[in-house]
This record gives sequence, C-alpha cells and structure tokens, in this order.
Amino acid sequence: MSFAPPRRQDGPPARRRSPLLITLLVLGALVVALLFLTNFWTEILWFDQLGFSDVIWTQWIARAVLFVAAFLVMGGAVFASFSIGYRTRPVYAPSTPEQATLDQYREAVEPLRKVVTYAGPVLIGLFAGVAASSQWRTVLLALNGQSFGQDDPQFGIDVGFYVFTLPVIRFAVSFLMAVVVISGIAAVVTHYLYGGLRIGPVAQGESRTTTAARVHLAVLGAVLMLLIGANYWLDRYTILSDRGDRYDGASYTDVHAVIPSKEILTGVAVIVAVLFLVAAFRDSWRLPAIGVGLMVVSAIAIGGIYPAVVERFQVQPNAQSLEAPYIQRNIDATRQAFDIEDVDSKTYDATTEATQGQLRDDAETTTQVRLLDPQVVSPSFRQLQQNKQYYNFTDNLAVDRYEIDGESRDTVIAVRELNLGGLADRNWVNDHTVFTHGFGVVAAYGSQPGPDGQPAFFEGGIPTQGALSEMFSSGYEPRIYFSPEAPSYSIVGAPESESGWELDYQADEEGGQQVLTKFPTDEVEAGPEIGSFLHKLLYSLKFGDEQIFFSERVTEASQILYDRDPQERVAKVAPWLTLDNKVYPAVVDGRVKWVVDAYTTSDAYPYSASQPMQEATTDSLTLAAQGVPVELPPEVNYIRNSVKATVDAYDGSVTLYAWDPEDPVLQAWSQVFPNSLEPISEISGDLMSHVRYPEDLFKVQRTLLERYHVTDAVQLFSGSDEWATPNDPVVSTTAESSKQPPYYMTLQMPEEESPAFSLTSTFIPGGNTDREILTGYLAANADAGSEAGEVAESYGKLQLLELPRDATVPGPGQVQNNFNSNPTISEQLNILGRGDSEVVRGNQLTLPVGGGLLYVQPVYIQSGSGTQFPLLRRVLVAFGDQTGYAETLDEALDQVFGGDSGAQAGDADQAETDVPTDDVVVDPETGEATPSPSPSATTAEPSPTPSETTQAPAGDPQTRLDAALQEASQALTDSNEALQDGDWAAYGEAQDRLQAALEDALAAEGELSE
Repeated sequence: MSFAPPRRQDGPPARRRSPLLITLLVLGALVVALLFLTNFWTEILWFDQLGFSDVIWTQWIARAVLFVAAFLVMGGAVFASFSIGYRTRPVYAPSTPEQATLDQYREAVEPLRKVVTYAGPVLIGLFAGVAASSQWRTVLLALNGQSFGQDDPQFGIDVGFYVFTLPVIRFAVSFLMAVVVISGIAAVVTHYLYGGLRIGPVAQGESRTTTAARVHLAVLGAVLMLLIGANYWLDRYTILSDRGDRYDGASYTDVHAVIPSKEILTGVAVIVAVLFLVAAFRDSWRLPAIGVGLMVVSAIAIGGIYPAVVERFQVQPNAQSLEAPYIQRNIDATRQAFDIEDVDSKTYDATTEATQGQLRDDAETTTQVRLLDPQVVSPSFRQLQQNKQYYNFTDNLAVDRYEIDGESRDTVIAVRELNLGGLADRNWVNDHTVFTHGFGVVAAYGSQPGPDGQPAFFEGGIPTQGALSEMFSSGYEPRIYFSPEAPSYSIVGAPESESGWELDYQADEEGGQQVLTKFPTDEVEAGPEIGSFLHKLLYSLKFGDEQIFFSERVTEASQILYDRDPQERVAKVAPWLTLDNKVYPAVVDGRVKWVVDAYTTSDAYPYSASQPMQEATTDSLTLAAQGVPVELPPEVNYIRNSVKATVDAYDGSVTLYAWDPEDPVLQAWSQVFPNSLEPISEISGDLMSHVRYPEDLFKVQRTLLERYHVTDAVQLFSGSDEWATPNDPVVSTTAESSKQPPYYMTLQMPEEESPAFSLTSTFIPGGNTDREILTGYLAANADAGSEAGEVAESYGKLQLLELPRDATVPGPGQVQNNFNSNPTISEQLNILGRGDSEVVRGNQLTLPVGGGLLYVQPVYIQSGSGTQFPLLRRVLVAFGDQTGYAETLDEALDQVFGGDSGAQAGDADQAETDVPTDDVVVDPETGEATPSPSPSATTAEPSPTPSETTQAPAGDPQTRLDAALQEASQALTDSNEALQDGDWAAYGEAQDRLQAALEDALAAEGELSE
C-alpha cells in the first residue's frame, strides 16, 4: 500500500493566513451569532409576555433533542463506516491494474482523508438533524397518544394506534433505513478505495473481500433487510388509510391479496437478513445474492402480479358484492371522522307553486332575511363610516348577531382598522408612535336597509356611539391595536410626565383639535418592554430600524407591539392547530375580540376518505379575496373544531378554549402543553353568544356529503346519487373552484320550533351533467347560545333536506338565469345600469320556507366612476319558476305570492327608513353620531311624488327615455357630491329626483317595448 510522501523539511514555509481574512471571518461569525441571539431572545420575550413561554420552550427542546439524536445516529453511523473501512484496510493491497489506478486516487485523497472522515459525517448529520427536528409534532403526539375508544374493522386495533403511534414508527424505520443506506455507501467506497473490496476479475481461489469488509457489509445488509421487513409489516396498517381510485381504505384486493403479500414479503426479508449474517462467516456472497433476487421476484410476483390478478379476474366481475363490506367501512369511518354521522337527513317534498299567504307560518324567517351583503357593502362602510383617511375596513365584512332591544338581529360588522397608507406625511414618528391603532367597530342591521338604500348603522361614528357601546355600563374600549391589517410594529406608552402622543381622532366639534391618548403600560401588557438598552438594541436589529434605538420616544415606559394579526398570534402560540381562513370581530364584555376557529386534524384515520382541505375550502369569496390563505394540511381524513380562540384587539392577549374536550387529539396536545388551554366553562355568556359554526369545517363537511349523504354501500358504489356544490351564480367564471360560498343567516328549518342563526349551503346533481336542479339543502345550527360555560344542545346540528329524486326545484344557476332572462327584470336593470351608474348583484340566499325553497338576492346601484359605493335599490325573489322584482322585499314577495305573501315583513314605505330610536345616524364627513329619527318622524311627511320633484318630459317615448336617463345621471352625480359635502338636505333632494327619473325611464321603456 502506498502512502503520501512526507513534506521535506527544507521545503517552502507554510503559507500564512491573511489577518484580514481572519478578521472578516470572525466578524461574520459575530454577526450571525448576534442575529441568532436577536431572534432567539425576542421570541422568548414575545411568548413570555403572552404567557405562552412553555410553548416555545417545549417546541425548541423537542426540536433540539430530535436534532441531536438524529445527528448522533446518522453522523455516528457514517463516521463508523469510514473508520472501520480505513482501520481494517489490508496492509498490502493486491497488485492488479485496478489497484494501480486506485493507488493514484488514494494519494490524491489522503491529504483530505481526515477532513472527509470528520466533516462528511458532520454535514450529513446536520441534514439528518434538521429533517428529524421537523417531526417534533409527530413525536410529541406519539409520546402523549390517547385512545379513541374505537377499533379498526380489519385488525381490531384502537384508532389511536394509527393516529398517534404508527406515524412515529414509520418515521423511525424510514430514518434508520436512510442511516443504513448512507452508511453502506460510505463503507463500500472506503473498502473499495483501500483494497478491502474488489469489483473486477479475481484469480481462482481469491476472495473479492477481506474478512473485515465482508463482516462489515454483511451486517449492514442484514440490518437493511430487517428494516425493509419492518416496512413491509407496517404497510399492512398503512393500507387502511391509503387513497383508492374511488374509495379510501383497504379494499377486497387489499385485504385478501395485498396484506397477505406484505406478510410473506416480511418473512422473505427476515430470511434474507439471516443469509447476510451467514455470509459474514463464509467467504461467499452467493446466498445473500440469491436471497435478494428471491425477494425482488417475490415483490414482483406476490406483491404486484398476484393482487393484480385477484383484482382483474375475481373482483372486477363481482365488484359490487365483493367491495360492499369495505365500502361500508369507508362510509362509516368517513362519517365518524368528519363528524357527519349524526346529520339529520329528511326528505323535503318542496313545492314550486306559490299561493297567497303561503309564507304566513314563516313570517319570522322572512322578516330576518339578510339583504345586506357583507362582500358588497364594504365600500359603503368606507364612504359613510371610515371618517378619516388613516382608517379603513376590510373588503369582506363579517356576519354576526346581536341582541338589540331584546331581539336578536343579524348584523354586518366591521372593525375600523388603522391604514398607514392613507397618511400624507409618512415618517418614523407618525408610523410607529402616533398612528398606533384603529378605532371602534361599525355595525349595521343585516335585514333592514337604511335611508336611500344605505346600511342601517346602529353602531358607529367617532367617538363611538350606538347600541353596542351603550350596553356596557362598566365601559367600552374602542381602540384597536391588534387586527389583520395592523402595521408591522408600533411603540406605545409614554412617561408619567407626558400626557401621551398616540392619536385617537380629531375632534371636529372642537375645531379639529387632536384627541391623544397614552397606552397605560403601567397597568396593561400588550407587548414586550423595550425601554432597556439591550431590548432597544435587539429590536433595532430585529426590524432593521435604528430609529428604535435612537428615538427619545422609546422610554422605560414603552412596549413594542408586533405580530399583530390575530391569526398569526394564534398560530404562533398553538402551532399544533389548523386555523380557519376566517377571523371575525365581536364586541364582548366591553372589548373588541377577534374570534378564531381552530381544528385538530389527522391524515391517518383508518378507512376514512382523504380530503384536500385547500380544495374543499376554496370558493368564489376566497378566490376574490386574493389574500394569503392560512397554512392548511395537504389532506386530512379526520377533523374536529376542538378549539375556539380569541385575541383581544386592545391588549393582544390570546385565549384558547378547549371547545371539544372529548377529542383524543386535543387531549394529547393538552398533555404536551398543559397550561395553554382554558376549559369551556371559562367562556362568558357574552362571548358564547357570538361563537358560531366555523366556515372551513362546514365546507369540508358539505364536500364529503356530496357523496356520503348516501349511507348504503351498494348505492354509493353505483354512484347514481352523487351531488355537487353549485358554482356561485353571481360571479361570471364557471371554474370549478368558484363554488358558491356558504352563508350565515337566521332561518327556521322545517319542523323546527323557532329560527336559529345558521350556516347554509345547497347541492345540485353531480357528475357530467349541466342540469342544475336542487337536490339538497344543508344547514348547520351556528348559535351556541348565551349561557356562560354552556353550549346550546342544538349548536352544530347538521340538517340535510333531501329533495325527491324526481323533483325539479330550480337550483341557484337556474334561478339566476330566470332573473337575467326575465324581460321586465332585465329591462329595468339595464335602465338602472345605463349612464353613469352600474348594477351590483348581491349574494343569492336560499331559504326553506312556505313548503319550498325561496331565493332572495339584493340588487345594488353605484356610480360608474368617481366615488363608488353601492346602495340597495331593488330585491329579487324567486319561488319555483315565479320571480319578483321590487324596491322592497315585501313588494317582491307579494309579486310572487299573488299580492299576499303572508310574510308580514313590515310596511314597504318604512322598510328603508325605520331604524330603532336607540340607533344612530352617523355623518360620514364629520363622524358625528346622532340619534336617528323615530318611525313617526320619518313617515310624518311623505316623500315627494315624481310630479313634485321633476316634470315628466313630453314627446315620443324614446325622447322621454333619453331625457329621463340624463336626469337620472345628473341626480346620481348631485347625490354623490352632496354626500361628500355632508349636505343631507341636498342629498335627499337629489335622491328624490333620481327616483322620479328612474320611474319615468321605466315608463318610457315600457311604451317602447309594446
């Protein structure tokens, strides 16, 4: 064996390293260390301030332990292979042409041998450690696994084994296989390089391997075969949650061919492992080579060909009878895993004929039909309630319910969030110390429009006034420091000598004087303290902003607020939860709280159908939002809404409530993080009244019910009764992903005693059909009640109305087509959309009333350019093939039901103007809130008739139509200008002219069409 020659003593001196290079390396290491310390310590400060420090420490410790363990196992095994291969190398390598070539490689590698021997395992170990540390959730769940109290139908093992234990065992086996394979590669390379292993021709009687190399490689081969055998054995259990072509879980072929083949292959792998051990003591690789060949042939024949033959010649000709028991397993497991086993399904023989008085028994539902579309009216909220340019409302408002004057009312609510983009003068002081928070909520009745089609606000203005803020005798806190659109960070608090420099609002009644506030950092903790030298330095580095360190506004009394998005805060303190895409505000106990629904999920529930969450939760609204969705697991086959979380908009405190304490996955995480969850008994009655059924869970459940409303295996196998969620008829695209979203509304389901706040959706026929008739109607009771610590029994109840298979009740698409193709409706909407105005169609709501299905759609009009905000002008109604179109819901219902709907929705003339006397009307320019006029005051003086406001133009119908449209355009322009100027008298006069002009245009259009 040749060795590298020693360096001559009289050779050139070793090259000295550059002092500059050394300095740069040291400085680089210090910078990296400082940045690491910055992120490390600021995370500790953030979690500690919120009271969740055990979460970050548990997570980091678990990651560290897994990293070190994986690093040592992988690095140690690879290092051992290198070391054994080198130390057991033959003293004299065979003199062959092959070895002569290897001599050259050894001479080249020898100077780097120690580097490779140590650095290689370290580098590979680092990669292994990082990969293993990402499995901390899997490991912690396994260590704290719970029993589901239910056995799988194949092996009779508790479901908890599949959800908690099996994933970590599979991870361990896969990791060890990677360790053995990489170690084996290192061993083969080292033995080959140093002569312990020869690949080329050898003389008769000579061995290709030395004894040491043979033992080393044989042991590694035996261990690898045992791990492969273990993998085959575990495959038997994993098959129970595998995805199939049509049904998930083990099929007839899997049970009678694949599982037995896995057991046989496990035995073969053990035999081959023994043959490798035998080869360690015999100078021959013949037996393990035959064994490996046998295993490959067995895998092909037993594991591949045999199941294919069973499937082709035994199962397919008799698929219905043979697969039925396994499809039934899939049905039962899916309904259990997605909590749809107790769906109250009933046949609903819906009528399509409308008669007088038909809605009399459903008057309470029809009076609460939500006409305010939360996805349409956000511009109206901005124009009428934004007040200042540095405030804003989100595009998608929230639907909730509040008790006003003893009556529960559906509500569209929004938070007035801070919008730094609206500031004219952007500088560090303003951005981070003056404009630190939004201010208050704005709420409007969902079912009752206000004057001239505006939202009927019962809470708004600055300072905040209205029914919500007045109901809290102990005080109401309107300031919004934490919200989805909050700035990256703000610094709050001021010394006792300062009165405060944070802006609340400008008091217009006092000549525009600024009303300032000071966050009480001595009483309330909303963020980590930042007054010390070290903390200022750390946060300057964290945000890359030296102003934090040098500003005089950062004092000993200061706190820094960051990570202010409610979903982001919940995701950080509970990284084991999957969050709902929607977060909504609620005024609770005098504070604005953000409510976040959270789920525990798994993809390992045996026989349950796998469901891609992103696909199931995407609809027309999520596509239109164009925001960054929350991180969802790729697929789940088990889900529970196990946690309700709240984030206080004032101090940012996060509270997690164990909503479903019976959930085994939640029980496991409760042991991992014992101090994170509050019991459901801690939920106040006020908060309970705003808890609602979550949208994402409902979307996943409705997607599963498209198939699994069928509970009979034979019927499911035939696929003759599959459903689909209809596309949103309001949007123009027909993409599959633009599904109609579910809607919150108050309604009374058939055979129920009273209305309930519900989440609803519809179904149409599935498969390759363009026929869109209604096949089902799904509603979830979303009202949790108002008793502190107690959930209403009816909450979460899923009711499914199944229409008879021969029914021809129009679906949402057909109804929209009826609206669009109706000559009268289309002509009038075209007139309303002419000139400088455009028509905006609201959400199409479906309600089971009058023994059938009632469709209601609000229609808004807004300016075509300039200042745009929609105002409710018309209501579309459909029942069967009958359609109605009028200024009010009552009038539209009477058109459909022959002049007497029986809905008793109230007088049509007052529907747009009556607002309870305790409510407020807010001046959009000044922000001043004043009590609205009483009903008697609003109706004491009737609105001017068209003849009183404008003279009908004379001449032929076309001339009159053109003149009326011109007058309508001018009236709409005058109306917008008056609104901008806050001139309510001029605004009302312009609206009267607009109404009269539209009536003239409709009359002229009618004459032209005759």
